[in-house]
Amino acid sequence: MVTLETPRLILRRWREEDVAPMAAVNADPEVMRWIRDGSVRDEQQTRDGIRAWESEWETQGFGLFAVEIRSTGELAGFTGLSVPAYLPEVLPAVEIGWRLGRSHWGQGLATEAAAAVVRFAFEERGLERIVSIAQVGNDASERIMTKLGMRAVRETVHPGGGRRVRVFELSSDEYARSREGGRLPRP
Repeated sequence: MVTLETPRLILRRWREEDVAPMAAVNADPEVMRWIRDGSVRDEQQTRDGIRAWESEWETQGFGLFAVEIRSTGELAGFTGLSVPAYLPEVLPAVEIGWRLGRSHWGQGLATEAAAAVVRFAFEERGLERIVSIAQVGNDASERIMTKLGMRAVRETVHPGGGRRVRVFELSSDEYARSREGGRLPRP
């Protein structure tokens, strides 16, 4: 079982008790605004999602981590890696993504968690590149991508929702140069 730790967070595999707090995150229209078509998800959809995320750990050797606040044990949301099968034009690829509850926004937690996952992707899983995909207009996510050293490489349309998305990318070589130069956020 892979667990990553940062000064404020524990990134870990999913537990049954994570379903209700993650369902609350997924039920918030403001959180879901930039996810696919903006639809919220109920508890069963969240449970099914967690089951799929855990399955990806078994088949791919990576997945989405539950993000826990170290000081309180509260589930903040997720950060992790997945295959973006919904956008075939970028495949083969591994995507880094995140989703935190609104009460955890604006504190640098998504960047802290994502920086740990970037390190995991390149240093522990040996990936050659990662991508991140955000709907055009999701400036908060694009700021995180930029802080991670990612660069925009294309703009396209999400085939499932018809919304415009921007694809960012980071190669293992770019990551190594950024780490050496001290330009990446510390996880």
